Amino acid sequence: MNVLILGGGGREHAMAWKISQSSNCDQLYLAPGNAGTETVGRNLDGIGSDFEMIKKAVLDNNIDLVIVGPEAPLVDGIVDFFLGDKDLQDVNILGPDKKAAQLEGSKSFAKSFMEKYEIPTAQYLEVGPSNLEEGYAFLDKMKPPYVLKADGLAAGKGVLILDDIAEARKELGLMLKGKFGDASEKVVIEEFLDGIEFSVFALVDGKDFIILPEAKDYKRIGEGDTGLNTGGMGSVSPVPFYDSVLKEKVQSQIIEPTVKGIIEEKMLYRGFIFFGLINVDGEPKVIEYNCRMGDPETQSVFVRLENDLLEVCDKASRGELEGMESRFSPDTVCTIVAVSGGYPGGYEKGKKIDGLDNIEELVFHAGTKRSGEEIQTNGGRVLAVTAKGKTIDEARNSALREIEKIKFEGINYRRDIGVDLL
Repeated sequence: MNVLILGGGGREHAMAWKISQSSNCDQLYLAPGNAGTETVGRNLDGIGSDFEMIKKAVLDNNIDLVIVGPEAPLVDGIVDFFLGDKDLQDVNILGPDKKAAQLEGSKSFAKSFMEKYEIPTAQYLEVGPSNLEEGYAFLDKMKPPYVLKADGLAAGKGVLILDDIAEARKELGLMLKGKFGDASEKVVIEEFLDGIEFSVFALVDGKDFIILPEAKDYKRIGEGDTGLNTGGMGSVSPVPFYDSVLKEKVQSQIIEPTVKGIIEEKMLYRGFIFFGLINVDGEPKVIEYNCRMGDPETQSVFVRLENDLLEVCDKASRGELEGMESRFSPDTVCTIVAVSGGYPGGYEKGKKIDGLDNIEELVFHAGTKRSGEEIQTNGGRVLAVTAKGKTIDEARNSALREIEKIKFEGINYRRDIGVDLL
């Protein structure tokens, strides 16, 4: 089977690493990929997000299955494009259609979906220019901190958590005036939920699903969960507090009603669902849906997964998951992300990366590129070291030991990934 993975981050490298191990994989391509993915597949440069260029690459390389890594092409309707093109009728694609991708692409769509199907989540109000005064009144009734979310995709930067009511009212107005561009034409005000966040993943074929290993990721740039939010500084799987009681609640109260809602709303959803959850005194609630795998959770989750990833992805794309079960290692996996100096603010690219040849654990590239014989930084989140152990401490110490061997100008990473779970 010839496979094309769309994307070029750490998530896609981890996916490619796992899929390349399948006996069913003949040729593996990535578009665009990065300096790490070229070790497990062939990178196709210069395709970008243009659907016609992706179509040409699919036909030129006799692709049987396309796996969509990032959210943007899904929200833009790439699955609908494939299904509507007669030349692509024999090509399977893994990902939700445009309507279903609104579970990630629109916060208000997701919240109304959760409300309709009685899926536990925070209280909320959708606000636009026409009901701004209602938004102010809703804020005035709430207790701090105040949560404001841009309705659309904002590259992980569209959420504000504020302690001061005057600042919250001011920021609500600024968001509606375009602080996050088109993404904040509408804003969702949410009740703040106090608890421990974690992530659960399912692979859905439109009607049946399998549940993948859970993970906990770390968003803040600074140790002790301080500083600005990032795309993710590390992850751990499994999560110690995710016991059998909490698992049952997540499946019966969240996963099953979500899949039921997808079916009833006549969405075409064949792909991964990321449930961003919070444990509030033993009760799980949904913070957000993502319509794809997370990053850097994927790096930890796929290292634990024992299934043939290509087999389950192919079956999901065909609507044939019935009877399948996921299998995963009981070991703990820890992923630590190395980022560019200045990230998540301004940073420079093109810094030479040294020490990669000496690493004894897995390295998943994200923002990297090859320049001649050098591998250089090419993004904010540069790469991640992922290590397995019998305990969190063992996995964490192994990842730390190896990431310390990697050098580039301005390198920064957290040394406390997983410490809060010990």
